[in-house]
Amino acid sequence: MRVLLKLSGEALAGPKKTGFDEETVLKVARQVKTIVDGGTQVGIVIGGGNFWRGRSSENMDRTKADQIGMLATVMNCIYVSEMLRHVGLMTNILTPFECGTFTKLFSKDRANKYFARGHVVFFAGGTGHPYFSTDTGVVLRAVEVEADEILLAKAIDGVYDDDPAKNPDARRYDSISLKEVIDKKLQVVDLTASILALENKMPMKVFALKEKDSIIKAVGGDFNGTVVTA
Repeated sequence: MRVLLKLSGEALAGPKKTGFDEETVLKVARQVKTIVDGGTQVGIVIGGGNFWRGRSSENMDRTKADQIGMLATVMNCIYVSEMLRHVGLMTNILTPFECGTFTKLFSKDRANKYFARGHVVFFAGGTGHPYFSTDTGVVLRAVEVEADEILLAKAIDGVYDDDPAKNPDARRYDSISLKEVIDKKLQVVDLTASILALENKMPMKVFALKEKDSIIKAVGGDFNGTVVTA
């Protein structure tokens, strides 16, 4: 089985809201090691929101803002990669653009070679182009490397019909189709990513990262969250 795990940058920051929270990242690393040791191949995409949210700035060119965001994801992947190595995993970081000796250029063949060796593969730098989010990046890479599913580790424990932070009566879906997500404009991933997932029949699981062993449960049978079917 091959999964792509999407982590938000904000989640890595923990209660500090910015930068890295080592305790949080080590918990993620230990869970990833458990599922890799169990035979699952794991790719990881990380957002950059713990360092940069350029879309909130109207004082600079959007392309440049997005490029800073891409570099933020590279920093996040380097850090989390090292935490995974600390717990005994082998890792590689692939980017769609040159980063000197920090990373290697993405190709499907290279990613598959690392997966076959039991390495965790980080896909940093998004798509390499502005105007595309890391949501689109994770779906694109999942489709390219023929992952079985995407695991979306979020601050919220699934997909709701309304914002549960504002509406206490919001209802969580146990299961929902990608078509329904698009039709109802639910914020699972952004619209571009949702359409790409639908067209390529890429299922997802949405769950709360902070829940104990949530990544392990998402891969195993004790899942608590929303299954997004293709």
